[in-house]
Parts: sequence; structure tokens; C-alpha cells
Amino acid sequence: MTITEIITESLKDAESISSISPQFVLVVAICSILCSLVIYFTYKKFYRGAVYSENFNLLNVLMCIITALIIAVISSNLVMSLGMVGALSIVRFRSAVKDPLDIGFLFWSIATGIAIGAGYFPFAIISVILIAAIYIVFTLAVSGVRTYLLVVKYDEGSEEIVRQALKTIKNSLKCKSNYKGKVELTVQVKFKGNRTDFLQTISNLEGVDSAMLVEYTGDYL
Repeated sequence: MTITEIITESLKDAESISSISPQFVLVVAICSILCSLVIYFTYKKFYRGAVYSENFNLLNVLMCIITALIIAVISSNLVMSLGMVGALSIVRFRSAVKDPLDIGFLFWSIATGIAIGAGYFPFAIISVILIAAIYIVFTLAVSGVRTYLLVVKYDEGSEEIVRQALKTIKNSLKCKSNYKGKVELTVQVKFKGNRTDFLQTISNLEGVDSAMLVEYTGDYL
């Protein structure tokens, strides 16, 4: 059977979309809502970025539900699937996602919606729970270690004093600039807990104008 014949037969049986039972739609809706809520609370409780976005988290919920409904509809009818592909192909998304981890959550929501819409309910539920558990375990494993950017401004004559003070903490140089006898030094430091006592120590060094500590999660760039 050629493609033309397939499309013709599908056009004749376009009313077959009614084969989607209300029970199936209800199960898809309930399953997608429950799975999306797991993704929502996982993102909200264990978010590791700089600024939590409630709008993006709600987007994860909507993407899961909407994707599930779209897949459920287009999987029942060839004409509907071709029309949906054509309609979605003209959509352009230009919102920038600054944190790479957010992309992972977005794909997680879409993949879950696809599985639910295709009728793989046990697979969708198990995969959501498994991915959430893996993410939580890894997040808790590294939650004790924090990464900061330490920015110190001082006179050129205090170079050795500042260098000796930084030897007391583990650090790596990120940026250093000189301007008219002044130096701005940016280093990355890591330590457990909320240790900030060394910040006051560096601020009190001779020749140091200021010292600033900012938590670094990778999304400031």
C-alpha cells in the first residue's frame, strides 16, 4: 500500500479518533498530573541554582500534561498526527535557559508526557520515581560542599599578604586584573557548611579595600 493510499484510507476513517475512550483520557490526565507533581516538588525542594523560578517549575508541570495529551491524540489517527507535526513545526521558542540543569528537567517532563500519552503508564511512573530518587541522592551527596567566588580588591603592595592569607583555604584562580595600583582578584573556593569567618580575616588585611563572597552554581555566566 502506497503512502497516498494510506493517507486516503486515514481520511476516510478520520472519525476513528472517537476510539479514544473517556477512560483512557482520564487515566492519561491523572497519571500526567501525578508524575508532573513529582517533578515539580523534586525541582522545588532540591533546586541547586542561584534563583528559584516558580514559573519554570510550573512549566515543567504543563509540559508533562500537554505532551501527554498531544501524544494521546496523534497516536490514534494518522491525519491528526501529520497535522500536529505541521502545526508544531511553525512554533519557535526563543527563551534562553541559563542553567543546564533546567534543560534536563524540561526534557524529563517531555519524556514523561510522551510515555504517558503512548499508554506506557507503568514505565512512566517507575521512570519518574527512579530519576527523582537518583537526582535527590546525588544532590544530597554534594549538598555539604559549597562553591563560592571570592572577589578581593587590594593595593599592589599587599599582594604577598593576600596570597599568604589565601593559602589557608583551597582555591583556584579565576580572574585577576590590575588598574592604577589596584588589584581585583577573583578565586573559586570550596568548603563544607557556611564557613565565612575567613572573609572577615581577609577584609582586615592591610591594603585590602573590600572582600566579597558569592555562591557560585555555574549559571552566572
